[in-house]
Amino acid sequence: MENKSHALAAGIFVLVVAALLAGLAVWLTRDNANYEQYELSTKDGVTGLQPQAAVRYKGVSVGKVTRIGFDPQVEGNVLIRIAVNEQAPIGPKTFAVLGYQGVTGLAHVQLDDAEQPYPELPPGPSGLPRLPLKPSPFGQLAEQGPAILTQVEEATRRINQVLGDGNQQKLTEALTQIGQAAGSVSALSQRLDATVAQRLDPALAALPPLASEARKTLLTVQQAGNSVSALAADVSKTTQRLGAEGGPIDQITVGTQALARAADQFGTTTLPRLNRAADDTSRAARQLSRTAGGVSDNPQLFIYGSGRIPPGPGEPGFAAP
Repeated sequence: MENKSHALAAGIFVLVVAALLAGLAVWLTRDNANYEQYELSTKDGVTGLQPQAAVRYKGVSVGKVTRIGFDPQVEGNVLIRIAVNEQAPIGPKTFAVLGYQGVTGLAHVQLDDAEQPYPELPPGPSGLPRLPLKPSPFGQLAEQGPAILTQVEEATRRINQVLGDGNQQKLTEALTQIGQAAGSVSALSQRLDATVAQRLDPALAALPPLASEARKTLLTVQQAGNSVSALAADVSKTTQRLGAEGGPIDQITVGTQALARAADQFGTTTLPRLNRAADDTSRAARQLSRTAGGVSDNPQLFIYGSGRIPPGPGEPGFAAP
């Protein structure tokens, strides 16, 4: 009887302790925050996302995933329902994307803000607002995987063509030619060194005397410049003397003016007289020319005078006396 009472007391104690632990767990895990429901619709796969998965806003936990199913409005789309703390700054620029935790493959919903507001999505049949869900980097990589593999195969095929037997032989010949060219360059470099040692070094050694001669030449040129400057000063003085009042240029100007006056007087007085004398001479010459012409035509003028000569026998108008 005593053993049964001890067993009953132990069982009651265990039940009380279990109830206390359950109550403590509920008290510790209680959540008094208010949540707002949102929906996400996507045509991409949501592998690794489970209910109760975390919802983070820029890395801060603000809610959890409450349901994962299919979108009744769009055939083939996955519908995700999330509960977000009402204190989270959800706005028109907010969008969602699936994030993955390390190598475990577990996914969570990551919320972030874009630079420009997104067009407002119409609510679903449940009446809950919807947020745009962008493809995750892994989803984009999975979509582009076939294209990447095709490009890799094409690149591999081209590499195999480049590394074919014929191209390898050409590459070997090219390397051989490059080696020969390098040897030629080395020989040319040695020749250049020898040329520098044989010709350039003596030329460099001759530079100091040449510089000395150039310095002497410059001194001579400077002296010649000084002489030219002195000559220019003398020419300037001579020019000043020639241009002074009463000087040679002034006298030449006076003589020129006197000559101009004499030419003017000749043109106004002497030249008209000469013109009249020339006219008289011309008239006398014309009269003398006419007289000479008349004598040439009728020499009998000296005998009979300038009258008309009667016709002779045999001439028209002849009349016997």
